[in-house]
Amino acid sequence: MSKPGQLVLIALRKMIASGELAAGERLMEIPTAQRFGVSRMPVRMAFRTLEQEGLLVPSGGRGYQVRSVSPGDIADGVEVRGVLEGLAARQAAERGLSDEARRALERCLVEGDQLFDKGYVTEDDLEVYHDLNMRFHQVIVESSHNPAIADALARNDHLPFASVTALAVDRGDMVREYRRFNYAHMQHHSVFDALVSRQGARAEAIMREHANATLRYAEIFSSATADARMKVILPAS
Repeated sequence: MSKPGQLVLIALRKMIASGELAAGERLMEIPTAQRFGVSRMPVRMAFRTLEQEGLLVPSGGRGYQVRSVSPGDIADGVEVRGVLEGLAARQAAERGLSDEARRALERCLVEGDQLFDKGYVTEDDLEVYHDLNMRFHQVIVESSHNPAIADALARNDHLPFASVTALAVDRGDMVREYRRFNYAHMQHHSVFDALVSRQGARAEAIMREHANATLRYAEIFSSATADARMKVILPAS
């Protein structure tokens, strides 16, 4: 996707998450392109991506409507992800990590330690965390050597904010966000220990709990529609 398309995509995601674009609101290519000062093609590509992510639905003709998303919708998708990633972790532990996978996970842990050791995080820090978190989870899924898990996760990712690549941040309380994301990073350390120790059941349990810990996204989403404090960090393509 082009850079203009990425910028439109990220902006629209944030607007939907914050409630600035309300459920049922209609979006059209030309007005949206004018709003962001781009051509229609980047907007068209952004709309298609948001439809795939479950945030927009077709509204007849070339338009789309913002999909109604409830905290329950988010919770259901995240719970399914936890089950699938837990299975991936168990199978990865039982089969053993390759040297390459182990090094990749260790790099993620070191990068995360550097972010959190200073005792606070900024929004920029959490964007860095988004990238390393995505890599960490991808390595575990790949290390399961089970393509069915990756396929199932890809389908689940079409549910609103269910993807591991979507991080919701409450900008109004960065102290609490530091604690939340630092805790998630400590879970990364724990699951890594379980993986290298070949403890499949433990690895599975930690990964399921790791997903469930993100269920506060549903709470943030619910409150964000009232005060627009939430920033959602998602992949740029």
